[in-house]
Amino acid sequence: MIKNFKWLFLVSLTFVACTNNDDAVVEEPVSAGTANFSKYVALGDSFAAGYSDGALFIEGQKGAYPNLLSQQFAAAGGGTFTTPLMADNVGGLLLGGNVIAAKRMYFNGSAPVTVSGTTSTEVSTKVSGPFNNLGVPGAKSYHLVAAGYGNVAGVAGGLANPYFARFSTSATTTVLSDALAQSPTFFSLWIGGNDVLGYATSGGVGVNQTGNNNPATYGANDITDPGVFAYVYNSLITNLTANGAKGVVANLPYVSTLPYFTTVPYNPLTTSVLGSGNTAVGQATISALNTQLYGPLKSALTYLGAGDRINLLSTTASNPLLIKDESITNLSAQLTAVLTPTLGAQTAAFYGAIYGQARQATATDLVLLPTQSVIGTAPTASNSGLGIAPPSPLNKFGITFPLQDAHVLIPVEIDAIKVATDAYNSSIRAIADAKGLAFVDAKAIMTQLSTTGIVSNSFTMTTTYVTGGAFSLDGIHPSPRGYGLIANAFIDAINSKYTSTLKKHDLGKYRILFPSSL
Repeated sequence: MIKNFKWLFLVSLTFVACTNNDDAVVEEPVSAGTANFSKYVALGDSFAAGYSDGALFIEGQKGAYPNLLSQQFAAAGGGTFTTPLMADNVGGLLLGGNVIAAKRMYFNGSAPVTVSGTTSTEVSTKVSGPFNNLGVPGAKSYHLVAAGYGNVAGVAGGLANPYFARFSTSATTTVLSDALAQSPTFFSLWIGGNDVLGYATSGGVGVNQTGNNNPATYGANDITDPGVFAYVYNSLITNLTANGAKGVVANLPYVSTLPYFTTVPYNPLTTSVLGSGNTAVGQATISALNTQLYGPLKSALTYLGAGDRINLLSTTASNPLLIKDESITNLSAQLTAVLTPTLGAQTAAFYGAIYGQARQATATDLVLLPTQSVIGTAPTASNSGLGIAPPSPLNKFGITFPLQDAHVLIPVEIDAIKVATDAYNSSIRAIADAKGLAFVDAKAIMTQLSTTGIVSNSFTMTTTYVTGGAFSLDGIHPSPRGYGLIANAFIDAINSKYTSTLKKHDLGKYRILFPSSL
């Protein structure tokens, strides 16, 4: 009934040429100011590591913002900056020869697809450090101080991180310990995004652990308690600055503003979509749906005082998706009772189970990027929420069967993410100010990207998926140009705080997406 949505624009991968100027320009000498960049270490998560297009790979790592910072530090006394490079540009990970992480994506002109080639990065093959770039994809705040987080033996059971396991100095060390062992004179720390990201990308399936100060009891998709975050963050900064090192930190944008959550519309069901490109078929489909499903549901719910949950589909407007909202009153029993006289007890009970917490999506809901490929497909026993695969015609996700919790972020979940993020940011700013550190307002940058856009050279960077220039194809991590933008924001903060005169990167020299071959 419904085709996968098509990407509307092709992407240019060419560089933007710089304008030549024959007039001599006297440039200000590069200076470190009051900072000392001779030994720089970077702590963080996938953003620090250079993760992009759904994977970690060599060229992405080279363009990570800490690596870009180190290039500019070099002109102001910065020393060698080392990175635990992956084995290839394919991406993905192997553990004992078995694939445990997927390869990177590229845009083929119509849609994101996986690159060809074979993953060759084996987790158990340790790379020799120590390394200045300690960015660890998947790391939450408390993972940076967790002993054993880099233990290869713990990877299979989820007790350790495969990326850190490749380059940790020992099975019992911590990310922080490996940083301090290098006696840094300058550091960057950007951490906390993953403390809410897993919850967000799971559609809010995880648990909001606010009030629980024991991370050992947390699940992978849980929201970290703000008190735990504050304690860990303070410990990180206290240790990093103990011997006089200066540094730069960044706060956190709302992850719900990332393209992963803003690309798929809440109301994509037009006559063309429902008719697979044939509007006449779409009109007939809508008529049938209104008569056989939406109309009866609307009547029953109106009788129960919840008629606003479902409205008839329109043949002239874009219609919203059908979703499950676990935050609203479950009317399964009441619906069953109302529908029994016309449908019979067994069928009415089935309808009650399906639609007891169903409603149509609104603009306040966020449909996850992967849900795009789910809309219109048949639920299975494992993802229907019922334990069985529903029969036709109640077997089209988002149309006749509600999208489930894992497919959509609803307002209460979005609010939980914002509340936690605000608390984290309050701690980050307070600790940064107390220790006299440079501060990057990444939240403000993301707000600008997602609203007016950021103008640089002759282009405007936005959060628009594929074509916006700031984000990669996974909808979460930056593009090469996006990493350049981040590096420049860090440089601005460093220059402002430490009276240094570091040069910024020319963003026009960076691609907006990686090609298929590198």
